[in-house]
Amino acid sequence: MALAACTHSPRGATAYVTLEPCSHHGRTPPCADALVEAGLARVVAALDDPNPQVCGQGRERLLAAGIRVETGLLAAEAREAHLGFLARMSRGRPWMRIKSAASLDGRIALANGESRWITGEAARADVHALRARSCAMLTGVGTVLRDDPSLTVRDVPCFRQPRRVVVDSRLEMPPTARILSGEPLLVLTVSEDRARRAALEARGAEIVTVAAIGGKTDLGAVARLLAERGFNEVTVETGARLNGSLLRAGVVDEIVLYLAPLLLGDAAQGLFALPVFEQLGEALRPRIVDVRRIGEDIRITTRLEG
Repeated sequence: MALAACTHSPRGATAYVTLEPCSHHGRTPPCADALVEAGLARVVAALDDPNPQVCGQGRERLLAAGIRVETGLLAAEAREAHLGFLARMSRGRPWMRIKSAASLDGRIALANGESRWITGEAARADVHALRARSCAMLTGVGTVLRDDPSLTVRDVPCFRQPRRVVVDSRLEMPPTARILSGEPLLVLTVSEDRARRAALEARGAEIVTVAAIGGKTDLGAVARLLAERGFNEVTVETGARLNGSLLRAGVVDEIVLYLAPLLLGDAAQGLFALPVFEQLGEALRPRIVDVRRIGEDIRITTRLEG
């Protein structure tokens, strides 16, 4: 696209890219070939490509054509821009973030389930921007049954909707659920109930059986499947049970928490269903990487190491 937008000949020029130019046919032809054909003299790439289909081959193709290649410039910034792709290539699972909105006392809904709206309009628009950068939106069937969400991007410009994915171990989702409208829903289950499967498939859903642990969906297998589907970044919007299960499974990289100036009380629903810790040393300790005000609310971004 950059070459096509040139108003002058790029011959002899320098191209600055965030990732080593690819050498294989994917959604587009090899970028390395395009740079060679354009007559570039120098390519500065922030990162080498960890994709086994590339992994130095793009660099070698450029060098063989007499193009100077340099790497490392703004590497940290490039890693941030490509964190989902790098996670999928290096670990075999996507960059998975939990997004949640809570009161100052860490509650996501009243005891009766009411949660609309804890945060203000500015925070909700910010959430839609987060959805728009995601490859997939993941939730659990409990959230579908309780809130009947659509999980689409609505309040910000979006060139493609993220794929919506529901973990539904027993195929409890009703065929009337709003999330079944629009692009085909991906349902991950351990159930073999043919009647329920057929009802959801009749609504256009894709049903995939995944591995089970103790009769429940293996969330590690879910993460691997999402990576195999090519999803780089997956944003989770769900309740305390699945949030806690994902954390216990060790597949969460980031938590984006919107805190609203509310106090909902002890009886309200909490953020994460986690086991009782006997010592502080057992607690999960995500690292805070960003804190900013969004309208009347505060957005805190934390990351889990490892």
